[in-house]
Amino acid sequence: MNDPIGDMLTRIRNSQMRGKSTVSTPASKLRAWVLDVLADEGYIRGYEKGTDERGHPTLEIALKYYEGTPVIREVKRVSKPGRRVYMGVSDIPQVRQGLGVSIVSTSQGVMSDAKARAANIGGEVLCTVF
Repeated sequence: MNDPIGDMLTRIRNSQMRGKSTVSTPASKLRAWVLDVLADEGYIRGYEKGTDERGHPTLEIALKYYEGTPVIREVKRVSKPGRRVYMGVSDIPQVRQGLGVSIVSTSQGVMSDAKARAANIGGEVLCTVF
């Protein structure tokens, strides 16, 4: 698999379109860090570590709905394996005038765009969520 973050975001998008309550994805530290940001910002209920039937580590993501509609309306991958997108602190985009969130991988860890601006650091913009 070339793009594990893109794969996880696609799994979340597809599961929400089908109305599923949970979705499973292979585990990695970067995926867990991205899920931490999504949980802190209130886009998912949370996640748990587990294993699949072959014993491989997985992450079980609990999706969040409000009055029957998914909380995540739109999720886009910004930085891709073929084209990395790095931005300074002044260039980090605001998603929908601050209603959404950009997830940024910085030298101090994966964080939301607001936390990156508060810490005055830029980095690789992984994805945007609204």
